[in-house]
Amino acid sequence: MESVTAIRPFQIRGRFFTAIALRLTGEADESFYEALDRQLRQMPHFFANAPFVIDLERAEGLDHAPELNRLIGELRSRKLSVFAVQNGDQVQTNFALEAGLISLPDGRDAPLEKVERGGARAAAPEPAPAVLTPSSRLITDPVRSGQKIFADRGDLVIVASVSAGAELVAVGNIHVYGTLRGRALAGVNGDETARIFCQSLDAELLAIAGLYRTSEDLGPEIRKKRVQAFLQDEKLCVETLK
Repeated sequence: MESVTAIRPFQIRGRFFTAIALRLTGEADESFYEALDRQLRQMPHFFANAPFVIDLERAEGLDHAPELNRLIGELRSRKLSVFAVQNGDQVQTNFALEAGLISLPDGRDAPLEKVERGGARAAAPEPAPAVLTPSSRLITDPVRSGQKIFADRGDLVIVASVSAGAELVAVGNIHVYGTLRGRALAGVNGDETARIFCQSLDAELLAIAGLYRTSEDLGPEIRKKRVQAFLQDEKLCVETLK
């Protein structure tokens, strides 16, 4: 009798994706939806097809199922892919589960080597050249529109230019030895010490540990310049390099 090789009917593999956390700082009233619509008009491509998480830590008036269901419905009517909540209490979490969402832990865990905040203003970090380690990822070809490059353990180093519509994501720092267009997200696991460096800034979005600035917030004084981006006093700062 011939032996039969068993074929596993499925595989389970980990995948990384960039989720956007929508943190409410009050009620989901008409002024909230008006502000949201303005933001969507300014950044239509950034939110397209992006998975959305509702952060309930500072939300008000979402303690009953109808209010939370209305928020979910309003977001989905704007073609926002809401799939989870975080930082809600037990009642809010139960309502979210009943609405078909899942509950996630807070995605902004601080790194162990967290810099002390307060007191004297910290000096801007000095620029540092990329140091390739075994966990770094090196890309020597131009990054084309629609490509997503992810360094899941360390730094991401691009020895080329990055096109508009491309996305760079790294657990550590991002170095671009060329023009940086598209999006660059460093410290995606919450490392607030991560930085972004580039030879010429023309980005659609810069983000470090969940804090971001869009092209509308990047003024002419840093456009097309050699810059570094870093977090300081819970703000994303972008400065030219000497």
